[in-house]
Amino acid sequence: MLKKKVILPVIYGLAYLFTLYIVIQYIIYKPSQAGVVSSKLEDPNFPYAIWKLFFFPHIILGILALLIGAYQLTNRSRLNRERHRLLGRIYGFAILINVLLVPYIAMYATGGIPSTIAFLVLDIFWLMTTATAIIYIRRKNITRHREWILRSYAVTFVFVTFRIFLLMIQFSTHASFSVAFPLAVYLSIVFNLFITQIYLNKRTSGSSVKKSLNHLK
Repeated sequence: MLKKKVILPVIYGLAYLFTLYIVIQYIIYKPSQAGVVSSKLEDPNFPYAIWKLFFFPHIILGILALLIGAYQLTNRSRLNRERHRLLGRIYGFAILINVLLVPYIAMYATGGIPSTIAFLVLDIFWLMTTATAIIYIRRKNITRHREWILRSYAVTFVFVTFRIFLLMIQFSTHASFSVAFPLAVYLSIVFNLFITQIYLNKRTSGSSVKKSLNHLK
């Protein structure tokens, strides 16, 4: 059984490690010093200056969504409703703005067209899950909102698990970037949403059992 008290510390740990990596790699150091970016600079037609205008907001908003989303999953975040709503709005806006930035960045994804398509698919999942969660909360349907916000965060967390799958694929198969990048994205989407659905099914099943027991009393 997937237990929240086990899952949340893992999510927190990976989210903070990923944030630290991004800050060091792309903010303390220049993006051009990263291996995947330096390879793009070998192309004289790569618009590095314009690309950075999209890339920096993308990673900053992504980190914001990643960290806020992790906190919003906790019971503690719901103790203060006003703060929970405010952070929820920031999370939603961070993603919806990022969704608009991703297509341009995806055009220059490492691995070429297959990677571009994979990141656009990821962008669609991100928009769909987050927008659905927003629609449900506006309808005051808390149960469905929580289900879809979990799916939204599962897609947000792809930015972490993607790199884990990418390393696994590269070390185990030595596949080219055109294969490894899109495959890692697709595996991360499926894996994250699958784990989330297992958790939701367990929670629904547990709630049904409790209701049945209450009726028997």
